Amino acid sequence: MARKRIEYSDHDLTAYAVRIRELREDHDLTQTDVAKLLNIGQRTYADYELGKIRIPLDALITLAKYYDTDLNYISGVSRQKNEFPKE
Repeated sequence: MARKRIEYSDHDLTAYAVRIRELREDHDLTQTDVAKLLNIGQRTYADYELGKIRIPLDALITLAKYYDTDLNYISGVSRQKNEFPKE
């Protein structure tokens, strides 16, 4: 059985950049506030929001927990904002 190849556009790969900025702004946080949460510099976080560098998965998970939303929403897979899964 042949595997179906999934193709992504550049927009799809950086959808999280838009979402993390929207979430930060919705919570009235600065880039510096979020950078401290992630233990990174403000410039690095700014580059995440600009889509210049990809945000590591562990940072996405930290943000999802902090904002109490699932990774599907943050990554742009879903437009529906669901709570972060509880253990």
